[in-house]
Amino acid sequence: MKTDLLLRQTRLRLPAFSSGRIEISAIEKGGSDRRFYRVRCSTDQSLVLVKYNLEREENRHYVHIAQFLSAHGIRVPKIYFHDPNEGLIWIEDLGNADLFNFRDDEWLIRRALYQSALDEIAKLHDLPEIDWSELQGEMPPEFNAALYQWEQNYFFENCLGRIFHFDEPTRNKLASLAGLRSIADELASQPRILVHRDFQSQNIIVRNGQAHLIDFQGMRPGLAEYDLASLLFDPYVHLGSAERDELLLYYLDRRDLRRNEIEIRERLRFCAMQRLMQALGAYGFLGLAKGNRSFLRYVPAAITSLRQVIADLPELNALGAALAYLPLNVDVGPRAGSSSKNRP
Repeated sequence: MKTDLLLRQTRLRLPAFSSGRIEISAIEKGGSDRRFYRVRCSTDQSLVLVKYNLEREENRHYVHIAQFLSAHGIRVPKIYFHDPNEGLIWIEDLGNADLFNFRDDEWLIRRALYQSALDEIAKLHDLPEIDWSELQGEMPPEFNAALYQWEQNYFFENCLGRIFHFDEPTRNKLASLAGLRSIADELASQPRILVHRDFQSQNIIVRNGQAHLIDFQGMRPGLAEYDLASLLFDPYVHLGSAERDELLLYYLDRRDLRRNEIEIRERLRFCAMQRLMQALGAYGFLGLAKGNRSFLRYVPAAITSLRQVIADLPELNALGAALAYLPLNVDVGPRAGSSSKNRP
């Protein structure tokens, strides 16, 4: 939609907000297929307008999920108006400061913000199934063995294939490692709770020192450790091992789970492997198939973390050996008019 049409829609749907002169500007937002706009009526009054793809089913459920989370005391943007026919949502403007923006601050500051984020995700993880049964049919498929294997294959195709040019026989050989199937089956055998699915620094907005969750439309039944891995092994932000441990213990205390620490750490490691493979696959796909090469700058950090989490798993020695020799000086510059046999 053109911005003048979006302004007309805003005046129509929210006349009290838009009674005077209003301005609209695009907000760049990661690899999402949605478009975001900041609509400003005055210096201290603004909202965010989301234009989503009607063909993508999970986009249609964003509003109901947001209202569900808010009703359970989890901080998310308020919904002002939803036009499902046009695929337009007017939501609260929480500002531009996400957790990623604080990546270079002192640990004393960052720790408090991470703890606030963990407080919010703990509220989600603590919800009993009876409370979120109303969302069944509106969430994407749960994490099961097939989804974990899909993440693994996504990595082999789009990271090792597109970025590092591994040939198909080599990729297939690595993808068929029994250890990968075993990890997928082990994770799938665990009881599921409600998880965010993309709980990383750029999906946590900080306002007045408190964390708010965004981009939760991919929420589904899964493992708490997957959300923890998404935050603690986030390729966008470097966390030292001591910082990760401190945050993990804070979460365990928050949910009274210290007695299960050993098992949780093991699941966290497997989930970190899964999450990093998924992220690396996304970087390859978005960076090369979709042409947004800025994602490629996060490949070295993600590869380094993936090497570490599988380092002493003998069943994945072959994968570790393959990762050990990857060049990490990935080209992130634009390639106007370029072509490659690895790009569709």
